[in-house]
Amino acid sequence: MENTIATPKDVSNDGTNNKRTANYNPNIWDYDFVQSIRSNFAGDTCKRRIKKLKEDVRLVLINNNEMVPLAQLHLIDDLQRIGLEYHFEKEIKEALDALISFININNGRISDDGDLHSTALCFRHLRQHGYFVSQDVFNKFMDETGNFIASLSQDVKGMLCLYEASHLALEGESTMDKATAFSRRTLIKDVKGNIDPYLAEQIAHTLEVPSHWRMQWSEAGGYGIVFERKEHINASLLELAKLNFNMVQATHQGELREIYRWWKSEGFAEKLRFARHRLVECFLYSVGLVYEPQYGCLRKWLTKLMNLIILIDDVYDIYGSLDELEQFTDAVNRWDNKKIEHLPDFMKICFLALYGTTNEICNGVQKDQNRNIMTHLKKVWIDFSKAILVEAKWYNSVDSPSLQEYLDNAWISSSGAILLVHAYFFLSQETSDAVDFLETHQNLVYYLSMIIRLRNDLGTSAAELERGDAPSSTLCYMREAEVSEEIAQEHIKGMILDS
Repeated sequence: MENTIATPKDVSNDGTNNKRTANYNPNIWDYDFVQSIRSNFAGDTCKRRIKKLKEDVRLVLINNNEMVPLAQLHLIDDLQRIGLEYHFEKEIKEALDALISFININNGRISDDGDLHSTALCFRHLRQHGYFVSQDVFNKFMDETGNFIASLSQDVKGMLCLYEASHLALEGESTMDKATAFSRRTLIKDVKGNIDPYLAEQIAHTLEVPSHWRMQWSEAGGYGIVFERKEHINASLLELAKLNFNMVQATHQGELREIYRWWKSEGFAEKLRFARHRLVECFLYSVGLVYEPQYGCLRKWLTKLMNLIILIDDVYDIYGSLDELEQFTDAVNRWDNKKIEHLPDFMKICFLALYGTTNEICNGVQKDQNRNIMTHLKKVWIDFSKAILVEAKWYNSVDSPSLQEYLDNAWISSSGAILLVHAYFFLSQETSDAVDFLETHQNLVYYLSMIIRLRNDLGTSAAELERGDAPSSTLCYMREAEVSEEIAQEHIKGMILDS
């Protein structure tokens, strides 16, 4: 999770010579500083004003007599980008239901005179919200040879929206593949040309990562600046965007203060000095996964889980001997805290934190939803510990796995399943304990975990190679295909896109 260069087999913080460390950068977030963070946007006055502004915007959104469908769609796009979508889920669903019905009645046409920008925007939002709309809506923008009309390249905003839409393609949709290539080629030229600097900034941002791949809440702050510069802006919507952003941020800050108190009470910083301490960074990840105020409990769970994953991963990667790691894995597998009696203190601390946090989460779900999910939670931790033990054995062995051998294990060691399973049981209304999330959602868990693993490898492979850690997907492919690191990284990026 962190690209930090260090030399292998360093002397550890406790002065022993049989342990190694990664020389991770120290935590920059001081406890007292975090506890001192306060906001003026957490009071009832702010909440009452937001409630009034929400009603003003809602009336605009549902006023179909004055707002044509495409104008409504542009408003929905703004609501999503500035982090207000969760306030209007019912109204947005009704608007998109009406839009898809209109398309179906008109034999798949979005509109007779819809331009490229509006067509691509409609396609993207419908697919993002789970509606199927055919790639054929773009046929009218293609010439007799089956390629996009060259003159469309003059429509910079249309190209930008087409590029965004093309990343919601289904496998085998050749028109959308052409859309990606055509729009990307055009936009690369545009961003180097003489265009509005704000538009150039948007293009560069999108070419780096399409918007729906990004963390929505972190994007909302940046888009708010662009949104404020738009012409004919709705004053209520602008004020609501600003107040809501600050109020939600105040909620997040309060949660972070609470989590920091948990961290300090566990004593991780003092007792596990060899490991990464990334509490704030992990909290920001959890905000990226689910930012809405009502999901504070889930954010706190995910933050705790991610920090436990990091600590345990560092134990396996950096500080534990192979014999100790096998005993630790056995204790997790048996879910028995009596099995840690002969392990060193740093392992006892990690196991007891894992054991206690998992029980806390299980009890929370059982209290709110009246179901026992312990079997599911134990399984993902057992699978994770076994997978990172395999990686530790690779490090201690002269053998190097093939890329496929590595990936068969690495998607589990990515920890994606741990986060997804916990989030699923928090959000799901399913009442049957017989439902096995890992079995019924295999592809979802597998491909999301693979994306996490491959993205992580791209960011950390150089540091891990320098440190002498177990191989990454990049290194495995370099050895197997006998190619440079640059070529291997391009191959891994292609695998991410496929996943």
